[in-house]
Amino acid sequence: MKPAPAFSVCATIFDLDQVERKIAEIEAQFADGNIWNDSGAVQKLNAELAKYKSMSVRYQELCSALEDAEIAVELGEADNQDDVDEARKLYDRLLLDLEHAEVISLLNGEYDASSAILTLHAGAGGVDAQDWTEMLLQMYIRWAEKVGYKVILAEYSPAEEAGIHSATLLISGFYPFGMLSSEHGVHRLVRISPYDAAHRRHTSFAKVEVVPEISEDVKIDIRPEDLKIDTYRSQGAGGQHVNKTESAIRITHIPTGTVAACQNERSQHSNRETAMRMLKAKLLELQREQRQETLDNVKGENREAAWANQIRNYVLHPYTMVKDRRTAFEDSDVNSVLNGKLNGFMTSWLSARTRLGHPPAAGEISEK
Repeated sequence: MKPAPAFSVCATIFDLDQVERKIAEIEAQFADGNIWNDSGAVQKLNAELAKYKSMSVRYQELCSALEDAEIAVELGEADNQDDVDEARKLYDRLLLDLEHAEVISLLNGEYDASSAILTLHAGAGGVDAQDWTEMLLQMYIRWAEKVGYKVILAEYSPAEEAGIHSATLLISGFYPFGMLSSEHGVHRLVRISPYDAAHRRHTSFAKVEVVPEISEDVKIDIRPEDLKIDTYRSQGAGGQHVNKTESAIRITHIPTGTVAACQNERSQHSNRETAMRMLKAKLLELQREQRQETLDNVKGENREAAWANQIRNYVLHPYTMVKDRRTAFEDSDVNSVLNGKLNGFMTSWLSARTRLGHPPAAGEISEK
């Protein structure tokens, strides 16, 4: 399919010529035959081929969407509100898809194509922090749904008065870990507290951890005697059966203190399998950290969810602004950000990572 001039933005984002060249090169290696003697090389090439083919398919999808939007504009009548609404809907969807594609074009990490395990923990700030953690949970769910990802709420621990102590999301689709890698860290909220009778301004913190889900062929040595497995009743949404039976599973890796929990399924067996997958991913991340001089790798620094450690500030009072301390990217439309408008923050972080050759730290780009 030859793109029309209007489709050049799609080709610019994806660098289609390079994508098609990579596909041809990999297919040529497979056709040569010698590669089949090295199973590791075959696996690596298959992953690369899947990546570039998915990018080619995504390019074609964006071209089709742009064509549909152009046709809707051409056929629409200015005085026909239905036509105008349809054209606007297609245009808004296309803008979101293009933003998503632009972020993905910056991804080249080893695990960027993997599904993501996103865990939130309430930090300093009491009830406000617990409420803030639930607000972040909803923000990530809305973002994932907007970009077309599948989201599973694997674990949910409600707090006593409001909000949550913790929650875990399993997010799958097109490069979810790469997209969410920018979100790992401490997030700070400043607002007039709805839980303060004196209506004073409060600051609260929540910690977001993001790790990639690993494939079955990655071997992690876990001894059964190193595991503590607890069962409990699921909490929060899930239906009467889920809440009345001890189907939820919490697995603790005793030597490292690493914990993974799942309460999504009614079956205790299914929850145990999911919790083990999550535990393996977290232990792999620990191994990766131990092989490096610092913790500033795929997962980022493991900082306490409290003062001076935040990667991003969300200010609702006395002014409204969301600002990333690592890249200085900001957005004054706080409500839209909390409703899932995150691509700008992700793009700025990934661009900085590509330019610097490592994940940017707070204040490294600029701090106004």
